[in-house]
Amino acid sequence: MPAFFFFRHVQEHRVIDLRSDTVTRPSAAMLSAMMSAETGDDVYRDDPTVNALEAEAARLSGKAAALFFPTGTQANLVALLSHCERGDEYIVGQQAHNYKYEAGGAAVLGSIQPQPILAADDGTLPLDVVAAAIKPDDIHFARTRLLSLENTHHGKVLPLAYLEQAWTFTREHQLALHIDGARIFNAVVAQQTTLAAIARYCDTLTICLSKGLGTPVGSLLCGDTALIERARRWRKMTGGGMRQAGILAAAGLYALEHNVVRLQEDHDNAAWLGQQLHELGVQVIDQQTNMLFVAVPETQVKPLGEWMKARGVLISAGTRTRLVTHLDADRAALAQVVAHWKAFLHQ
Repeated sequence: MPAFFFFRHVQEHRVIDLRSDTVTRPSAAMLSAMMSAETGDDVYRDDPTVNALEAEAARLSGKAAALFFPTGTQANLVALLSHCERGDEYIVGQQAHNYKYEAGGAAVLGSIQPQPILAADDGTLPLDVVAAAIKPDDIHFARTRLLSLENTHHGKVLPLAYLEQAWTFTREHQLALHIDGARIFNAVVAQQTTLAAIARYCDTLTICLSKGLGTPVGSLLCGDTALIERARRWRKMTGGGMRQAGILAAAGLYALEHNVVRLQEDHDNAAWLGQQLHELGVQVIDQQTNMLFVAVPETQVKPLGEWMKARGVLISAGTRTRLVTHLDADRAALAQVVAHWKAFLHQ
């Protein structure tokens, strides 16, 4: 038995993990594609598989070019570094990943100031609030250069009509528009649209391959040719220039071909799980795409987490518990989660 098939077999007997879709593991077919990938030195732009992945991302997004990164954090950071100069500012959501969860990289490494604002309940950043946050052209202030949106945001899909309005708004205010698309294909599937139909309303877009799409690692930055050339220099400077990266890019190509449409299954499973928990008396706060949020009484948070873990289920237990469905948690696995939750409530 090939080593990678054995590894997958062993992994399948482990826990049901609903903490995030980042826990997805490459399938046997994806691993096979990785093992047979043609490679070269990507710093010299000689890796044919990386080149093919970047070309496919550019085609799907309708952008002129794309660049492969090890991580989404680095892709978002490089996007900001490529758009902004030292002393510039970007407007971003208070709970956005590239403000709250990326270690302050833009400020620390790029001297780019974030201006966070509260998102609306639907995940959008109200444009009147954005307008009020734009700094006047005054030597006392940072220069507002960019609006950063997140799609999906906590599972919520940004409406296409809003994206069009945001695009027009940024043109009127001479701002660049970046979309952190860590889960952009969840939005594509939920809206039954194309990536290009969303990406037309931004200057740059990041795509994460290692969440619902199931690759072990990798993200992409899409944009125009000049910006991607700047980004290539920033990627090298921040340590993201890789050599025979075709092994990783092959997983991305496989994911874009085979794992996009199936995201609807994750969305359906999240809705099903929410309905089942609701029938148990659990308060469902929200469910969109592959994310389900439920309320857990504070006195139950720690006991619930420990109960589930003891039964092979990992959740991020809290008073607002997020459950994330993905390709490694099928309906049968979720039925086990429901059964264990029911047993917890009736103990």
